Amino acid sequence: MSESDKPVNLKSYFRLCGVVFLVVLCTTSAMIATSFSHIGEGWTLKVTLILAIAVVNAFLVAGYLMHLLSEKKLIYTVLAFTVFFFIGLLGLTLGATFGFPPGTVSH
Repeated sequence: MSESDKPVNLKSYFRLCGVVFLVVLCTTSAMIATSFSHIGEGWTLKVTLILAIAVVNAFLVAGYLMHLLSEKKLIYTVLAFTVFFFIGLLGLTLGATFGFPPGTVSH
């Protein structure tokens, strides 16, 4: 019996989607609450916490609601290349932030 021939239990699937949706709502609320909280001296800790919560949120949405946890090897390969090139572009952008040509002044 192949993977596509197995019967689907809709009740448990809807329950899983409901739980994931509630957790996504909670993580979104946590991001908003963190942005309004008075944690630490500056904004660095706030941004770090918000990004950490956003990573959990993105994993839940991509993994469960978009069914990427049950996908085949090709999908993971394409996702790995996407992450690799995104990190590369992010590194190039951050590396060029203060790389002004000689004789120019930043404002």
